[in-house]
Amino acid sequence: MGVGSYLTAATPPRLAVGGITVALPVLAVERLGDVAVGGLLAAAALGPSIVSAPIAGALLDRSRRPGTLVAGAGLATALAFTVAAFLGPVPVWVVALALVLAGATTPFVFGGLSSFVTEKIPDERRAYAMDALAYNLGAVIGPAAVAAATALGSARAATLLMAAFALLGALATVPLRLSPLAGRHEAASFLGTIAAGFRHIATHRPLAVITASGTLSQFGAGGLTIAAVALSISRTGDAGQGPVIVTAFAVGGLLGALWNSRYQSHRAPEWVMGAGFAATGVLTVLAVLDLGPWWAAAAIGASGLFTASSSAAMLLIRKQQSPPALRSQVFTVGAGLRAAAAAAGAAVAGLAAGVGAEVLLAAIGVTWIASGVMLIAYPTGAPPIDGDG
Repeated sequence: MGVGSYLTAATPPRLAVGGITVALPVLAVERLGDVAVGGLLAAAALGPSIVSAPIAGALLDRSRRPGTLVAGAGLATALAFTVAAFLGPVPVWVVALALVLAGATTPFVFGGLSSFVTEKIPDERRAYAMDALAYNLGAVIGPAAVAAATALGSARAATLLMAAFALLGALATVPLRLSPLAGRHEAASFLGTIAAGFRHIATHRPLAVITASGTLSQFGAGGLTIAAVALSISRTGDAGQGPVIVTAFAVGGLLGALWNSRYQSHRAPEWVMGAGFAATGVLTVLAVLDLGPWWAAAAIGASGLFTASSSAAMLLIRKQQSPPALRSQVFTVGAGLRAAAAAAGAAVAGLAAGVGAEVLLAAIGVTWIASGVMLIAYPTGAPPIDGDG
């Protein structure tokens, strides 16, 4: 098992989750004529992962069959999305409940599966470059697949397609034969395991620094859609260029991920992470300049080029600075904090939209820069504690 088998297992569920947030609002309009219901259903699909992340991580850390948990999460997601596809005949509350249950399993296939990547791809830098590629493929192809399926068929067909991707990921997990990361199982209680994970994240300085930095970066990223739409309205009178700017960022991220999957930097991962976040921030600030109708999209697209390498470096540090017995929890909690920060960033950007599009976009760029600067606090020469060298 290697790169191909891991990408086959990791990409489809991330694609499904990336696409469902686009499919649900369209489905709600198609079946109920109410986009607000779609927004609430999308929140139901994403919100629970923030709460369930430490539980999912602790379960993976303590389980003797972690692959069963990951595959089960994929099956639960596929079932929930199938139920959601029949919104209308199926009551809204039933669909919402199914999506909440699916959302609670999301950490198993996001941060959880990431914690096992080096078990299948021994080269650490390449392993996390591939994992970052899987995330970026999901973020770009998921919404695109929904758009295509909706145009050629219906939002119901698009939602069923996302269910099929989730099922594919669950089935592809089986050949990975995931094994427990810890060499032995601790006698600590389940709550004790969760407490140990939080304590390690908060008090182990290398991990605390990259967790704070990664979370702050997503606070900025979460507001990009709002800022892009506001900028488009400010400069053209309508919101049409907003999605173009956001798409440019996603495409830039995918191109950066493809490059990083082929050519990994040999610099210290904390340097790669900090420099990448800062570069994204600088280019975001430069997008504020009014240098023509396509300048903002070009600058934001260029800013996305650095996100994959910095994310891969962050994942590598998470692995190196976590004992095997707590690794999955470190990954799932880190992913949950980033998801929560992105949601908070979107909410704050919406509330602050009145300050002006340029100010809002510049603030997002400064947030990215600040997250990069935070890596200065990373302890020089911090040795890995993962037991792999």
